[in-house]
Amino acid sequence: MTQTAPAPSFRAKTAQEPPLLAVEDLKTHFPVRKGILQRTVGHVKAVDGVSFTLNRGETLGLVGESGCGKTTVGRTLLRLVPHTSGRVIFDGQPIFDLGQKELRRLRRDLQIIFQDPAGSLNPRMRVGRIVGEPLALHGLASGRELRKRVEHLLERCGLWANAADRYPHEFSGGQRQRICIARALALNPKLIVCDEPTSALDVSIQSQILNLLRDLQVEFGLSYLFISHDMAVIHHICQRIAVMFNGKIVESGDRNQIINNPQHDYTKALLSAVPEPDPRVRKERLRYEGMRM
Repeated sequence: MTQTAPAPSFRAKTAQEPPLLAVEDLKTHFPVRKGILQRTVGHVKAVDGVSFTLNRGETLGLVGESGCGKTTVGRTLLRLVPHTSGRVIFDGQPIFDLGQKELRRLRRDLQIIFQDPAGSLNPRMRVGRIVGEPLALHGLASGRELRKRVEHLLERCGLWANAADRYPHEFSGGQRQRICIARALALNPKLIVCDEPTSALDVSIQSQILNLLRDLQVEFGLSYLFISHDMAVIHHICQRIAVMFNGKIVESGDRNQIINNPQHDYTKALLSAVPEPDPRVRKERLRYEGMRM
């Protein structure tokens, strides 16, 4: 992990250009209810005061152990789960203040790739309908034009045109994730939340998916919020890293700074958990109070 991988390229932010995404003191608390009347007796503070920015064309890695709240951050800023307090500004618009009509238009620019490709694809729908559904719902294409655009998306994501006629169960895990990526690209979004998109895949397939995401970022000018528990994956694809622990960001900065010179003890413990490829090298495993190791 001390070696520096080639930095992913992204469009530089000018001094006058505001960030594409600004998250300010975001909190998402879930009530704990007990008893016959289901009275609220407490709250689980899944996200507890998170703030960060994401520039255009950039990949920000949100990393931490399972249960730290990173997935809830991604789903909250997309309004898939309700927030408790805080603000999210996307492309100059406060997301939480938008009505349903304005939010529907904004969803063209905000997409997500889920962790489990099999669970996020409707097994009763053919791939062509799955990928083309966003285009049809937003009235952007129909008929032959819709089919043509679906086939182009599938081919761009490393599949074949007639894959549109097959069902999700006929594909491998890596191919299903390519279908999910094609669906996320359908509306030509500005930001994609990648919620552990490679954690359910074999190592060899992981690298293919990561390289595909990097190529698509350059081609379409995408910005990624990349959520993962894997420091090696984060190091490979991200320009900046934010480390989460117990619903808070404990450290953030340039990826090389975080990887090679971590300041917080939790970040050091996460890095010490990365497997060493050489079995002859013994690595000291650090622990941080409260970690689920």
